[in-house]
Amino acid sequence: MKQFFRFLKRLSLVLVLLVILTIAFFYAKWKWISNRNFAQLEERALILTKDGHSYRDLNKNGQLDTYEDKRADIDLRIEDLLTQMNLEEKAGLLFINMAGMNEDGYHNEIPIFSEPLTFFLESNSTQVVRKHMNHFNIFQSPSAEALATWNNNMQVMAECTRLGIPVTVASDPRHSMSDNPGAHLATPFFSQWVSPLGFAAIGDTILMREFGEVARREYRTVGIRLALSPMADLATEPRWGRVNGTFGEDAHLSAKLTKAYILGFQGDSLNQESVACMTKHFAGGGPQKDGEDAHFPYGADQVYPGNNFDYHLIPFTEGAFPANTAQIMPYYGVPVGQTSEDVGFGYNKEIITGLLRGKYGFEGVICTDWGLVTDSKAKPAAAHGVENLTEKQRVAKIFEAGCDMLGGESCPELVVALVNEGTLSMERLDESVRRVLRDKFRLGLFDNPFVRMGDLWMVGHEDIQKQGRIAQQRSLVLLKNEAKTLPLRNQPKVYLSNFEASAVSQFATVVSSPEQADFIIQKLYTPFDERNQYLLEQFFHQGRLYFTSEELAPILELTATKPTITVMNLDRPAIITEIAAASQAIIADFDSSDEVIAELIFGEFKPEGKLPFELPSSREAVVQQLEDVPYDSTNPLFPFGHGLGYE
Repeated sequence: MKQFFRFLKRLSLVLVLLVILTIAFFYAKWKWISNRNFAQLEERALILTKDGHSYRDLNKNGQLDTYEDKRADIDLRIEDLLTQMNLEEKAGLLFINMAGMNEDGYHNEIPIFSEPLTFFLESNSTQVVRKHMNHFNIFQSPSAEALATWNNNMQVMAECTRLGIPVTVASDPRHSMSDNPGAHLATPFFSQWVSPLGFAAIGDTILMREFGEVARREYRTVGIRLALSPMADLATEPRWGRVNGTFGEDAHLSAKLTKAYILGFQGDSLNQESVACMTKHFAGGGPQKDGEDAHFPYGADQVYPGNNFDYHLIPFTEGAFPANTAQIMPYYGVPVGQTSEDVGFGYNKEIITGLLRGKYGFEGVICTDWGLVTDSKAKPAAAHGVENLTEKQRVAKIFEAGCDMLGGESCPELVVALVNEGTLSMERLDESVRRVLRDKFRLGLFDNPFVRMGDLWMVGHEDIQKQGRIAQQRSLVLLKNEAKTLPLRNQPKVYLSNFEASAVSQFATVVSSPEQADFIIQKLYTPFDERNQYLLEQFFHQGRLYFTSEELAPILELTATKPTITVMNLDRPAIITEIAAASQAIIADFDSSDEVIAELIFGEFKPEGKLPFELPSSREAVVQQLEDVPYDSTNPLFPFGHGLGYE
């Protein structure tokens, strides 16, 4: 036995030593790569003056080049820079991918154990210096100071490259409480509003634009200049995992809110005060077959059993295009039977060049969704319909289709190879380079890409937090109020389930059991299927909308105990028929805080929200719906637009 324990002790020491040596090896490797990259950088650009005009000498030649002169016409600046760029720099310009940052805002050169995603990303310097990339999608939220610091550090690094082309920092939405990497990013130091569905429940375009203006100021303050939003898709298929990012299932309401959103972020024209919008996902990503998401191979097909393809274009034709959205992102899915070739939108020339460029005359940047070309640890490449093509052939087909940028990819060497072999012409490449550069110039990034740390006081300022709180109030939908149960009065005793006690403490006495209570307040969330085939799946709420019998039994048992107010957080249209029948009151929530919900329950304000989608009454009704048709379920429990008030 003693020998056995000695063996275990020695084995443990060996394993610990191996772990230490492995960490040391990779640390040394990462450090060596970083040092090699930084050694290739030049000095920072000097601020020079000519004829009383100051400029950044980005190419370090001691002269005022046209592209450095903010007084010059943008087209002339573009052409001047284009003539100075080499093939590798042009290729790098056309890629945008995720980038990590350290907690203090310094470059992410070595993966961070507390941020596992950074282990799957190339270092900041590898992407900027070796791959000539200067568009990055950030996913972390350490602090406002860290975001601003990281932006400035990255701009310094970019300034030290040969031509000093500035970085464009992009982000998914950050202003609701949802946290879903790749869709919404919880950022508690920003002002807290509601989900897009919440804005649809309010239906106020003035408020929508006000939100866009607030979000623009907060984004700009920390260095974010490209919003990967809004989602102009329609929630006509209730099982779809991205319903929460839409403005609901009504195309005309979505169009109005999409337009107001973009005008808030960009202003009436794109300029140095703007945050550019990459509106997604053309030509409407909502009608996914059986609600399965096109991020994954099993969700490749978008179907139109109701022959309703054009309905999904309305948020673009009446919303995004009139608002002059700077950029457009096509979705992953295959629009089955809508074009002569069943391939994903980003590969589909009839959609990109024929419809988007041709029919609708869109002249801005078209960027693919993330990860169409290469497999990743998170998911396989969404090369729907072109799985048989090599990575290089996929890139060629994307440019042939008419796209300008590749999202979620860091393989500019494939573009270089395509040009060198003659498959992709330099003329075609330059078309995309011009479009991408135009947005950088219009945003003023060449003139001053840095942010002022002294401006960070406005991030999450009390005044804009109040605006967000008002939006949370207005978005709540009163679905049922039997016998005028709400509002509750006279300091009742309440039992809480999944609801913050601090939210109701000023209005009621919180008790420890249902038997002691006058009322029960319970908060529930839309059900979903947990899936683990791919890493990214864990962040998506997909599949079923019904509660299983095991989930439903304790809910109904509690609800039967005392009069119950049920709060339903709806990121998709949940099936709550039995719960609704057993509850005295039901409130639909779209990411409002418990404090705000409690204020509604106890009559501090009156409900005014309206459902942005219908709530189906059964599993069968969901299955029988047509994926591309709005509000078409049989006998919905609550119809689109339903919402009660307090009398």
